[in-house]
Amino acid sequence: MLDKIRALLDEISVVSATTREEVEELRIRYISKKGVINQLFSEFKEVHPDLKKEVGKALNDLKNAAQDKINALKEAFEAGADGQAGLDLTRPGDSVHLGTRHPLAIVRNRIIDIFGRLGFTVSEGPEIEDDWHVFSALNFAPEHPARDMQDTFFIEKNPDVLLRTHTSSVQIRVMEHTQPPIRAIFPGRVFRNEAISARSHCIFHQVEGLYVDENVSFADLKQTLLYFAKELFGENTKIRLRPSYFPFTEPSAEMDVSCSICGGKGCNLCKYTGWLEILGCGMIDPNVLEACNIDSHKYTGFAFGMGIERITMLLYGIKDIRLYFENDVRFLRQFESAI
Repeated sequence: MLDKIRALLDEISVVSATTREEVEELRIRYISKKGVINQLFSEFKEVHPDLKKEVGKALNDLKNAAQDKINALKEAFEAGADGQAGLDLTRPGDSVHLGTRHPLAIVRNRIIDIFGRLGFTVSEGPEIEDDWHVFSALNFAPEHPARDMQDTFFIEKNPDVLLRTHTSSVQIRVMEHTQPPIRAIFPGRVFRNEAISARSHCIFHQVEGLYVDENVSFADLKQTLLYFAKELFGENTKIRLRPSYFPFTEPSAEMDVSCSICGGKGCNLCKYTGWLEILGCGMIDPNVLEACNIDSHKYTGFAFGMGIERITMLLYGIKDIRLYFENDVRFLRQFESAI
């Protein structure tokens, strides 16, 4: 008797059903009045008195197990396990929110694509850098204010280890290990010790570019940036270059683009000037080339750098830079349709 009970327990534990009819057949087989379990109860009177307690308990456990199994199979079908039962096919489906790239990533990829069509490759470097690659090789004087703690995050107060303040450090790394011609851009995250506000942040992203070859001129720089501006902001975009100063370029300039909101007529975004500043640029200083063992008498080059946050704000009309870093899904979902 006990062997039969154990065999039935093993059998019931693995039974399954794919239709309601199969569930009913299992009920009839195991727990109906003519089922195998009731037949065992009928044979219980023939069990030896010494075994009745053990066999009786086993029979009750078997009956409960069979009942629980049948109930579980019924509930599965009532909940719609067969793909139809309990399912209202007229009920609207749940909306599925599409994922999206971050707006900064969208604009970064657009910038990379534009310069890629001009033959610029992409290079990246470490965010934790040394003084040589961030400042010294870029012609920063030892007393330059950018080295001060007010602008730079130093690692454990070590003046030689710091978080990079610009991706120009990658330019140095590339020039140290590559001989001209060099044509590359350097996207990445940079850090500066600045107060966080709607217009500035201690973390931001840059894309810098570098072109070094024989007979590279300022005219090449201007035409490259004009092509970039027209591709990013529209065919009617105009640019202007204003004299400026950077330790690693000479001559240096800042580039403005005509305001795409007002068409150059003047508005709040461009402060009624009709122009928006987007990047700095210039011809690479010969001292920088020589620091990287590139012959400055044979080769010349230009470099440029832009903040991705600033350009993204212009393209999408974003007024607070802090939104980029808060991971607010309400903000990010606005870019679901962006490429």
